[in-house]
Amino acid sequence: MMRRIAIIAAIGLAPTHALAAPSAIGSVERPLTVILIPADGGTEDGTKADFLPVFNAVTKTTGLQFKLRVGQSYNSVVEAMCNGSADIAFFGPVSYVQAHQRGCADLLAVAVEKGSSSYFAGIFVKASSSIKTIKDLKGKRVAFGDINSGSSFVFPMAMILQAKLDPIRDLAAIRMTGSHANSLAALTQGQVDAAGLSFDSYEKAVNQGTIASSQYRVVARSIPIPNPPLGMSNRLPSAMKLKLKAAFANVTRAPGVSPDMIRGYGGKKVDGYDTAFPEKKYAVAAQLMAQIDDGLKGEILKKASKP
Repeated sequence: MMRRIAIIAAIGLAPTHALAAPSAIGSVERPLTVILIPADGGTEDGTKADFLPVFNAVTKTTGLQFKLRVGQSYNSVVEAMCNGSADIAFFGPVSYVQAHQRGCADLLAVAVEKGSSSYFAGIFVKASSSIKTIKDLKGKRVAFGDINSGSSFVFPMAMILQAKLDPIRDLAAIRMTGSHANSLAALTQGQVDAAGLSFDSYEKAVNQGTIASSQYRVVARSIPIPNPPLGMSNRLPSAMKLKLKAAFANVTRAPGVSPDMIRGYGGKKVDGYDTAFPEKKYAVAAQLMAQIDDGLKGEILKKASKP
């Protein structure tokens, strides 16, 4: 009798276990996790607010749910993608290359602004400075942002190397400030003689009234840099990757989606997102990264740690 009761109880439990299937990825119960590089001079909530409109637009068209968070650094965004704690990331060009080379991320979409998917880095000085060319940086103090940032470190440093300057021997001091805005502030406050940052960040500061353009001068401008991309984890199912690409490619034409929702880095309105952007265009960032190897980075950080 007891055995019969046990069998009936076991049968009764079976359907309950069968119903406990895992939630589908992209559902309310299991949203796709999006991690964003920290915005230049912005807050964590502000960075999320910059990207919420476009992800809300994708939710409208696909039903997919997203959970946004902000990384503490460019490197933390790479690590989140590579350790599986994020499904989608907004990278800098260099951090995307790092994640892609490690086999963690594939290209999802690149913002298009005024018909272009590229931007520029520059080396800026005060208008009154005696520095006219990159070679004049010899014996001067220079600020850079995050060591994994393309436009606030890799491209400005590459321009210095291309000018045949040795950053360790020839620069009086290197300041690693962590962001474009901090580098510009260091220049403004006279803590350095020059600063490497993106033109977007410089123009944002001018437009916000933080600085006056008449107070600064551009010493050098980089070659075009592919816009910071959205990448997706290699772990995602192929069907999900295709769904995401289609959603970003068509988001501007989707019913109920307004132009105000199509935004990119810093909350800027953009024309749309290019999901067919050639992967090979990020090769330029990879080539420059190769020039600034781990040994040189170590020497730069060591020099930057000196008062």
